[in-house]
Amino acid sequence: MKRTIGRIDKADFPELGLYDIAVKIDTGAYTSSIHCQNVIEDAGVLKCNFLDKEHPGYDGKEFNFKEYQIKKVKSSNGIVQTRYMIQTTLILFDEQQTIQLTLSDREEMKFPVLLGRKFLNKKYIVDTGLTNLSYKQQTQK
Repeated sequence: MKRTIGRIDKADFPELGLYDIAVKIDTGAYTSSIHCQNVIEDAGVLKCNFLDKEHPGYDGKEFNFKEYQIKKVKSSNGIVQTRYMIQTTLILFDEQQTIQLTLSDREEMKFPVLLGRKFLNKKYIVDTGLTNLSYKQQTQK
């Protein structure tokens, strides 16, 4: 059964040590992405800095990934970009799920994480009139 999710929410990324991160649900995007800068490959290790002004403790946090892929992603304006992609876990509605995230500079965007169709498909129905359903469920416990 598919669960209803609103247009925005908050999610945890336990493997990354990131909690209560604002996410935007975007059915127009195929892939999911996370806001990073200073993305470099060094001796087979992918390094980047996570950016989230709402969480000063996480803003600028460095991550190192030994496992990653390179993927071509077409943006909404039709431009194809080559991005690094990692796999991690995400918690929504108290359920831990695997997610693939491309590393992207989303500095001009309001939300540090975008959840696209590849992740949402067969799991969620999006109701754009609702917000923070997973987060509200978590805080009511």
